[in-house]
Amino acid sequence: MLSKNIEAALNKQIRIEAESSQVYLSMACWAEIQGLEGVAQFMYTQSDEERMHMLKLVKYVNERGGHAIVTDLKAPKTSFGAMKEMFEELYNHELFVSDSINKLVHVTFEEKDYATHNFLQWYVAEQIEEEAQAKTILDKINLIGDDKGGLYLFDRDIQQIVVKSSIGITQ
Repeated sequence: MLSKNIEAALNKQIRIEAESSQVYLSMACWAEIQGLEGVAQFMYTQSDEERMHMLKLVKYVNERGGHAIVTDLKAPKTSFGAMKEMFEELYNHELFVSDSINKLVHVTFEEKDYATHNFLQWYVAEQIEEEAQAKTILDKINLIGDDKGGLYLFDRDIQQIVVKSSIGITQ
């Protein structure tokens, strides 16, 4: 059985994961209208992944005697000055999500809810991977600079970008 405090914290994370899905979806739409088909496909895939992260939390809350709550979502940004700006925002968003997961894990320690703490370890490992992937992509964009040929190749190749985290967790 979840405590009311942990249930509320998990519901907050459900909203964050749903908003993350929307952020990626909005980025996919922007990339697609810019002619960046590879980036768009990558973002659509990431949006689906974030939705699955949300659903995993929803199921956990409901299975542990809580009530997962679906709330309204903050609308994501819909336009970006450049691809680099979009990926910088993405990286910062992943840092925000990591911080949120870490705070949630801390609450489980405070309340001695070791089952939820154990469940959240998957999210901790996933965020290491998400941050590494976003940083790798940003590094590649910085290498490309203003080279249109490099941008074309990056757009073509981004679908193959898979960063293995330092702990080797894969999905």
